[in-house]
Amino acid sequence: MDTFVIRRAEPLEVVRAYLHLSKPRIVALLVFTTITAAFIAADGRPNPMILLWTTIGGAGAAMSASAWNQIIDRKMDAQMERTARRPIPSGKIKVRDAIVYAVSVLVLSIVLLGVAVNWLTAWLSLIGAVYYVVLYTMILKRNTSVNIVIGGGAGAMPVLVGWAAITQSLPIEAWVLFAIIFYWTPPHSWALALIVNDDYARVGVPMMPAAHGEHATYWQILVYSILLWIVSLLPYPLGMLGLPYTLSAFVLGLGLVILSIRLMYRSTPALQYRLWKYSTYYLALLFLVMIVDSVIYW
Repeated sequence: MDTFVIRRAEPLEVVRAYLHLSKPRIVALLVFTTITAAFIAADGRPNPMILLWTTIGGAGAAMSASAWNQIIDRKMDAQMERTARRPIPSGKIKVRDAIVYAVSVLVLSIVLLGVAVNWLTAWLSLIGAVYYVVLYTMILKRNTSVNIVIGGGAGAMPVLVGWAAITQSLPIEAWVLFAIIFYWTPPHSWALALIVNDDYARVGVPMMPAAHGEHATYWQILVYSILLWIVSLLPYPLGMLGLPYTLSAFVLGLGLVILSIRLMYRSTPALQYRLWKYSTYYLALLFLVMIVDSVIYW
């Protein structure tokens, strides 16, 4: 039985709590990748209304999944310093209210995508949410150190949503974008896991550093950084994007690999944090260049 103390809050504080429940920064990055995929699929000129409804619906599905994640992890979050102030363990939102919010937002988002965009897009958004909530949060996260590797597919689903919104299909180009995010997820997430390793160890979550040690994690980060670097260069030979993107992907990927190598030989908390921050900027910049290139190249 939950023992969180629920307290009265001002309306503005309630709004902030629900925004926090939705993980807006993560949602913003996911939506940005959706928009990027739509631009590439549409040769740099997506239909504005399709893009608008896809953005709203995709954001809603991601917000719901984020809320479900915090509902399921509420007891674990209460024991971790990084997450103890989240809305549910801090008593700002009741579990019942969070469930109503998560269900309502997900249903509205899927219906909106199906009616205003197409049903392939709607089903992909639903699959992405279920993937993250059930497969990753409920099963993988608690039982295996490869939780991030397999669970990375959930974070990559938005690019399929964006592509399907424009073409109602999923050609190899869409899966290349999927692979980029899939291989980006382990280095990014494991860098964060290194920073908060004590938290994960305390609650028994078998993240790579807690389960296999820091040295094994450094090697895994390097391997996936190299794989990401290679995969990120595929859009050029496939004719998806031009030289501006390719040069940017080469330089950004090289930076990630260099930081990963440095981490192996001289690991410090500052370098772990730097790698985590760089990986965040890496994905945002890479996809921004994709949009610019798609507009110019075509």
